[in-house]
Amino acid sequence: MQNKAHAVWVIFLTFFLAYLLAIVPFPEWAMDYRPEWVPMVLMYWVMALPYRVGIGSAWVAGIVLDVLEGSVLGLNALGLVVIAYITLNLHQRLRMFSSLQQAGLVFAMVGINLMLNHWLLILTGQTVASGLLFLMAAL
Repeated sequence: MQNKAHAVWVIFLTFFLAYLLAIVPFPEWAMDYRPEWVPMVLMYWVMALPYRVGIGSAWVAGIVLDVLEGSVLGLNALGLVVIAYITLNLHQRLRMFSSLQQAGLVFAMVGINLMLNHWLLILTGQTVASGLLFLMAAL
């Protein structure tokens, strides 16, 4: 029982650190290069413990990230739910991939999250930068 409680605290601690890194102030010129910490931590935990961290956890993590960033409520939540769904469906295959293939898949999934967020910002009428510079954070 203590081991199970320890695992929950480790998950919460890693998400807390990801949230801290997500809201650390960056210079204006570096904002497009800020790593997407929360989606990467979510992908790790969904791959490592798919029975404990899933779509519901992704939705809660996204809502918390929306509140912290002050963005439209549900914007990040939708992207994280999509990432969690894809990762849950592929988690057994992902473990068989080489490190380079896994890195490519993380890049693709974070890119999907960023494109979905960008598209939703356009739909809500907010001004967004033109071009594909917003995808630099996926690298």
